[in-house]
Amino acid sequence: MNKQKANFMELKFLSRSENESFARVAVASFVSQLDPTMEELTDIKTVVSEAVTNAVIHGYEEDQHGEIYIRVEIEGDKVLIQIRDEGVGIADIEAARQPLYTSKPELERSGMGFTIMENFMDEVDIRSKPGEGTTVYMVKKLKNHQHSMAN
Repeated sequence: MNKQKANFMELKFLSRSENESFARVAVASFVSQLDPTMEELTDIKTVVSEAVTNAVIHGYEEDQHGEIYIRVEIEGDKVLIQIRDEGVGIADIEAARQPLYTSKPELERSGMGFTIMENFMDEVDIRSKPGEGTTVYMVKKLKNHQHSMAN
C-alpha cells in the first residue's frame, strides 16, 4: 500500500507563439528535479517547442484564442509529456509523421516536427480526430536518474 503517486504538473495557456518559450521553460523546470543531463533537458525542451508550435500553427491555424494543455508526469526515471489542443485535428497521422511533410508549405517550415519528437524521445504516440484536436504523448527515460526519497 506504500505505492507513491507519480508527481505531475499541468499547464493551460493560449495558442500564441510567444507562449512556446514559456511552455518549454516550465516543463524543463519541472523535469529538473530529476537532475537530467543537459542533453536530456535539451531534448525535452525541443520536443515541447515542436509540439506547442504544431498546436499553434496547425492545430489552431494561428487563432490565438485556442487553448493548449500540457501535462507532465514523473514516474521513477520516466518523464511522460502530454500536449493537447482542441484544434482542427490531423486527418492522416501517418502522412503527418513522414519527414518533410507539411500541411502549410507556404510557411517554409521544415515539416520535421514529429520526426524530431521521435528521434529525441523513447516513445511518441499521436492521437487526433479532425475537428476535435490532437494529443501528442511522449515518454523519455532518463539514463542517470537517481531518485532520492529525501527530496
